[in-house]
Amino acid sequence: MIKSDVKSKLYGVVAEFETPDQLLVAARKTREAGYSDMDAYSPIPVHGLYEVMGGERTILPWFTLGGALLGGIGGYMLQYWVSVIEYPLNVGGRPFHSWPSFIPVTFECTILGAALATVIGLFAIYKFPQPYHSIFNAPGFKRASDDRYFLCIEATDPKFDADGAKQFMESLDPVSVSEVEP
Repeated sequence: MIKSDVKSKLYGVVAEFETPDQLLVAARKTREAGYSDMDAYSPIPVHGLYEVMGGERTILPWFTLGGALLGGIGGYMLQYWVSVIEYPLNVGGRPFHSWPSFIPVTFECTILGAALATVIGLFAIYKFPQPYHSIFNAPGFKRASDDRYFLCIEATDPKFDADGAKQFMESLDPVSVSEVEP
């Protein structure tokens, strides 16, 4: 009963590191220790961090591909419908279905469809924008966008024990370790 009460009062335990290499090593050790619900925060992309943390593939690229296909096909079919079916014009003796002239607009519609589908996918899958998150309560977290690297073990992890997680994080030789309240 006490453990569940502690879990409800904490978002997690966060450790602060000075370099991306320290963060990568800490994430690897945390994963090897059996923690699965964790997240890392970094001012720059850290190569290999997503894989070390056990990141899974997302369906966002499929949203993007679907939007690109719909945009491209829609753009081409609109031009075909206007130029061949609804309002055919004989310009310089070219055929009504002159597909080479349709390519630039088709390309632009493909890019537009992919971009819109990606933004919609980000809103739907990841619940963007998220103007507030519990991790913002961590001491010194403002430096995560400047020059510090953070690793957080979340209280939703099945193996999470506040004291045990804090001791484990301290063994990773961070700058600081703190508990984060929701």
